[in-house]
Amino acid sequence: MTYTNHYDSPLGGITLSSNGTELTGLWFDGQKYFGDTLPKHYEEKSLPIFEQSARWLNIYFSGKAPDFTPPLSMQTTPFRKAVWEVMLTIPFGKTMTYGEIAKRIAQQRGLSKMSAQAVGGAVGHNSISLIIPCHRVVGTNGSLTGYAGGIEKKVQLLTLEKTDMSLFFVPKKGTALTL
Repeated sequence: MTYTNHYDSPLGGITLSSNGTELTGLWFDGQKYFGDTLPKHYEEKSLPIFEQSARWLNIYFSGKAPDFTPPLSMQTTPFRKAVWEVMLTIPFGKTMTYGEIAKRIAQQRGLSKMSAQAVGGAVGHNSISLIIPCHRVVGTNGSLTGYAGGIEKKVQLLTLEKTDMSLFFVPKKGTALTL
């Protein structure tokens, strides 16, 4: 059975999902690919995993780096899971480029190179936003593009983390600029 719960963040509502013991989804309400891993039938319920996730979110939205990660279950393809695991290594307030992630995945798989665009697709379909910090992934040229929650939220999240925003720019056109 899949369970859901709601969290009211300073940036809008968040829907969380769980298999009962691990977090399986975290989406800003209405974002691109919202609920893409939710089955047709699920139950709204209060569970310890949701309490733990809310504690993580409370710490995060207070502007601090949480010192724990709730138990996660990444329900996705092996490639996306590999990308998401790299994203989990990006420190609070720091960023990594799609190309840097592609290079790491290529090294893990013994390949000479990996497509940054393929990585971008995996990043964009991250179903556990914030905790798996896809908002910390940026273009090689400093472009803040590719956030399913919308570019405005990406800017707000990086600003909350006190990321040096002088290194980045909002593209005039591109993916995930608005919902």
